[in-house]
Amino acid sequence: MAMVAHQQHRECSNGGSINKHLDNGKYVRYTAEQVEALERVYVECPKPSSLRRQQLIRECPILSNIEPKQIKVWFQNRRCRDKQRNESSRLQSVNRKLSAMNKLLMEENDRLQKQVSQLVCENGYMRQQLQSASAPIADASCESAVTTPQHSLRDANNAAGLLSIAEETLAEFLSKATGTAVDWVQMPGMKPGPDSVGIFSISQSCSGVAARACGLVNLEPTKIAEILKDRPSWFRECRSLEVFTMFPAGNGGTIELLYTQTYAPTTLAPARDFWTLRYTTTLENGSLVVCERSLSGTGAGPNAAAASQFVRAEMLPSGYLIRPCEGGGSIIHIVDHLNLEAWSVPEVLRPLYESSKGVAQKITIAALRYIRQIAQETSGEVVYGLGRQPAVLRTFGQRLSRGFNDAINGFNDDGWSLLNCDNAEDVVIAISSAKNLTTSNALSLLGGILCVKASMLLQNVPPAVLVRFLREHRSEWADFNVDAYAAASLKASTYAYPGMRPTRFTGSQIIMPLGHTIEHEEMLEVIRLEGHSLSHEDAYASRDIHILQMCSGVDENAAGACSELIFAPIDEMFPDDAPLVPSGFRIIPLDSKSGDPRDVLTSHRTLDLTSSLEVGPATSNTTQNAASSNSARSVLTIAFQFPFESNLQDNVATMACQYVRSVISSVQRVAMAISPSGLSPTMGPKLSPGSPEALTLAHWICQSYSYHVGTELLKADSMSSESVLKTLWHHHDAIICCSLKVFMALNCLFLISFLVLLVLAPNNACIMVQYAALPVFIFANQAGLDMLETTLVALQDITLDKIFDDSGRKALFSEFAKIMQEGIAYLPGGICMSTMGRHISYEQAIVWKVFAEENAVHCLAFSFVNWSFV
Repeated sequence: MAMVAHQQHRECSNGGSINKHLDNGKYVRYTAEQVEALERVYVECPKPSSLRRQQLIRECPILSNIEPKQIKVWFQNRRCRDKQRNESSRLQSVNRKLSAMNKLLMEENDRLQKQVSQLVCENGYMRQQLQSASAPIADASCESAVTTPQHSLRDANNAAGLLSIAEETLAEFLSKATGTAVDWVQMPGMKPGPDSVGIFSISQSCSGVAARACGLVNLEPTKIAEILKDRPSWFRECRSLEVFTMFPAGNGGTIELLYTQTYAPTTLAPARDFWTLRYTTTLENGSLVVCERSLSGTGAGPNAAAASQFVRAEMLPSGYLIRPCEGGGSIIHIVDHLNLEAWSVPEVLRPLYESSKGVAQKITIAALRYIRQIAQETSGEVVYGLGRQPAVLRTFGQRLSRGFNDAINGFNDDGWSLLNCDNAEDVVIAISSAKNLTTSNALSLLGGILCVKASMLLQNVPPAVLVRFLREHRSEWADFNVDAYAAASLKASTYAYPGMRPTRFTGSQIIMPLGHTIEHEEMLEVIRLEGHSLSHEDAYASRDIHILQMCSGVDENAAGACSELIFAPIDEMFPDDAPLVPSGFRIIPLDSKSGDPRDVLTSHRTLDLTSSLEVGPATSNTTQNAASSNSARSVLTIAFQFPFESNLQDNVATMACQYVRSVISSVQRVAMAISPSGLSPTMGPKLSPGSPEALTLAHWICQSYSYHVGTELLKADSMSSESVLKTLWHHHDAIICCSLKVFMALNCLFLISFLVLLVLAPNNACIMVQYAALPVFIFANQAGLDMLETTLVALQDITLDKIFDDSGRKALFSEFAKIMQEGIAYLPGGICMSTMGRHISYEQAIVWKVFAEENAVHCLAFSFVNWSFV
């Protein structure tokens, strides 16, 4: 009797493999030719269908003796082997990263241990001096440890003198990068760990402001040094960097004399420039060092004529220590130590120039993030939209930022000059010829660029929330016809302001993402504003406007220097060399260095355009409250640019001033609305004009729900007067209230006609809307705002018909009579739409009347149960 060897079949699970198993119990041994044929198919299609496997057997005679089931098992095993290899490669990469980070953390721990030992010694010395009381206490502060003598050009009039300065700079930089020359403390909110960008520290009590970063980057040291030395490519506030002279030093190093210009971030402060020596060399252990320091004296480099517009700042020994890592990559230490001459700016802005945290955010962290971004792009891990290469999109972001900074600063050597304008104390108007701004043919036909800019102080307004609102709700502050004018001017069209073709914009915007940085702290996107011609002759011509937009700082928990929304009209073909004339908003938080409560009292009188933003007297009886209010200040800078033809300069100037003032007014209204003034940072005491207080409405919603449904909407332990609103706000279901004033004002015939048109002919219903306003939303809890992707301020602009699809509108129409008669209805699950165009599924929607005093119906409440984005 023949023995049949039965093999045990093992399934593939979590990276396991599947052994080839046949019905007759025998393994299949494939020839080299068969494996080669299968591999060719696998490259094209790793998971072929049964029809494809049968076709493969028919087309390849060498596979004719193999059954389709055996082919299926081969492909299963092949996919598992690929998965195992990929997982093994990933784990090896993670292990190398963890080993390098562990080494970095151990070094950081050793540095902290040395710092602790030094502080213990200093503490013991001070105790001894206090006990003896026989001699003045020696100054053992960090300031004395890092203060270094200034080196003038007279001391560096030869190569030997420059090399001496370079060696001294190297020693001081290394002591800051790896030693205890500066009293470093961990930067708040930047906890080190294997998944973090790096280890970030700021100075506590040294001269000037200093920041330090340590991180692991998957690039070679020479490549990192090349990238970081090109400071204008990654430091957004760097206007220019010119090498005045360069010559070789010992050990293959180089010494350079640099003149650097940086932008001022607001219209209220002068720009900064630096006159520095940069030393690049290699240490004995193979580490690459790039260190830099200021030289004193009057030398201003090759661009001496423009130096009069700048305040000379000082760079204390700073730079980069780059060490090669085993298995590839590098460990990098970055130190930035500056004296930004805070005396030259208004008092309210001095925290911006005296904050080590600000230096860390703008320079140190930005440098490390940029290097990591390049490393990710090089490895192919970053995917961008519209088929664009990462470098092209990165260039677009840099051009937007540079154009916006140029508009804010208005340098004379760029051709900018102030334009006299009556009654324009609140804004600054500058003008420049287009030839000084760009070489694009599209702008060569224009007379120039006009810029209207202003700065204002915000009190208790979260920058991230305000920028997020400005991004998502452009119709709240922008005039689409002005956008159309700017876009038409850049296209050198035959029509221009004020004789533009009539266009009606629907107010809807479609955001098309292009790319983002690896930590999503900056996004690049194209906005399409939908427009339709009002004339019959070109009714079929597209009137859409395309805007290239860069948004950053929208995450409230991220460590960013500022929140920005910068945009520019762009041709819909999106050419790489498209001319860009950026406008936008920049909000910079002001972190007080001292927490002096007197700063709060002077903040309202320091900047322009602040009087209309005062939501209440900034007086406080306690230092704690004053410091808290002080830390909630920020500076908003607005700059809008308008291309114009020479014969239309006066018209464009008038239009631009009026438009920017209307934008400022809208932003002030939004800022006051989102300013936390009551129970929650996201809710003010009033929900909308004419509505009751939030706490009162919350009680009405819960009481009406209990009356109609027979059960409590909230738990019994949360029904106290103070906690009802808080519990309702954090309820897991999306609860949204819709006004009923319009429904009550319309007669039944008009209401029925409107709802029928809304379902059957939405376009005709829009015509009826011109004569009667649609029901709008007046309140939503946090889940409701998340579902609609909006804010409490913009909620009032959303009408009931915008969120439901056709099925939802029909269901609401069929149940509307029941709602008005019985007070409640249950709508079946379906699909609705957010303001950002995303589809949302919900399991059920409950609709009920919300009663106010004396049983008057105040609004309708909707509860979307178990909603989620599709």
